[in-house]
Amino acid sequence: MRSGITRRWLRGSLLITVLLVLVVEAMFLYSSTRSYYNGVQQTMYRRFSSITGQLKMYTGDTAQSTAASRSLALRRMVEQFADKDRYEFMLLDSYGGVIASSSGTDAEGIVVEDDFDRAQDAADGMGVAVYRTATGERVMAVCCLVPYSAEDVAAMRLVTSLSLVEAQLRQALFVSLVVGIAILSFSILSGVFFIRSIVVPLGQVERIAADIARGELDVRLPVKGDSRDEVDRLRRSINQMAEGLEETEKMKNEFISSVSHELRTPLTSIRGWVETLQTLDDPSDENYRKGLSIIRGETARLYNMVEELLDFSRLQNGRLKMNSRPLDLVAELTDAVLFCEPRIQREGLVLSYAEPEEMIPVYADPDRLRQVFINILDNAIKYSAPGGRITVKLWQGEYKAFIEIIDQGRGIPPEDLENVKTKFYKGSNSVRGSGIGLALVDSIMTALDGTLDIKSTLGRGTVVTLGLPLYHR
Repeated sequence: MRSGITRRWLRGSLLITVLLVLVVEAMFLYSSTRSYYNGVQQTMYRRFSSITGQLKMYTGDTAQSTAASRSLALRRMVEQFADKDRYEFMLLDSYGGVIASSSGTDAEGIVVEDDFDRAQDAADGMGVAVYRTATGERVMAVCCLVPYSAEDVAAMRLVTSLSLVEAQLRQALFVSLVVGIAILSFSILSGVFFIRSIVVPLGQVERIAADIARGELDVRLPVKGDSRDEVDRLRRSINQMAEGLEETEKMKNEFISSVSHELRTPLTSIRGWVETLQTLDDPSDENYRKGLSIIRGETARLYNMVEELLDFSRLQNGRLKMNSRPLDLVAELTDAVLFCEPRIQREGLVLSYAEPEEMIPVYADPDRLRQVFINILDNAIKYSAPGGRITVKLWQGEYKAFIEIIDQGRGIPPEDLENVKTKFYKGSNSVRGSGIGLALVDSIMTALDGTLDIKSTLGRGTVVTLGLPLYHR
């Protein structure tokens, strides 16, 4: 993980930063070089402009005498040139040869003819050349064609050393390199710190996730309570996932234990009565008929339990389809109540149900709706003591129809009430069952766009309210 993220960072942000710094460095050095060279060049241009302005003032009786005066004035300027320590001032003939020089030499080895050639081709009569002399010194030569007749003088040349300019450029290069290195160092250090702040926690998350995948559900990641960091939110989510898996694993184990117990009881009863019936040869024997009745009842109980488990599994996996259609909720509820009424009477309970006269149209699956009613009524019967009352109410609201099933049984403890609709959950006050009845009811009601609300008081009973949207043609 560390190498993968680091590689992406190197290929991504760090590479872009390096390229950006290099581009900025190149642009800065190019701009600095052009600025210094242009400054030197413009200084020499101003010198030539001053000299040509002075030549314009020279006049004579004839054109020849005027040209001679200008030639003489130029030679005198060369001899009396004050900035010999900074510039070499030369006069050139029409072939580019040196006529006179402020240093008194022919400037052999320090000049080339590039500036003279460029001046002849330029519209303004100016030519510039930057080169190295025979001694390796970098110089700039600027040539200016004389705009007036001055006998054999055809052009002027100023040559200056660029040693100071190169020293300033080297200093600028050094400063820019220091700044560039500082920027890159800061980028690398901040990037490494940032990567470590991500990679190390992600490494912890990876290890904990691997532990959870191996079944170690009690492991947890350290989380800062007040942090809003994405990594901390990921840690918190991983911890919540582990807690949920641990709770699910616990409920699954409890469910397996409960279902095993629920299956063992009827199977033991069936096995015992089968062995008893094997010893009886007379079908008219009272014990023979009683045994068959018990086997039939326990078999039906096992069948209903298995069907309930299969229905819940199909509903959770999306394989259980709802065959909904318009129907009369009053008729469906009445059928379910009549189906449970004999059992209610056998358990010594009192049923209170007033069937509404008007039909209440809803859009639902009649089989699943009947399953919901019977499941709720079955719970009311199981958790009620003999002599208790089970009340069933049905009324129509503005947008929904409501069914209320009230019992006077043992009730649900407050700590269990919020979890009773969770699959595999069995509270401390529960009796026999698979632990998925209410979870199945809740899933069916959700699929029918309905609601399931449970209120209970320990020792006084439970009120289950079902809500279904009314059907409008």
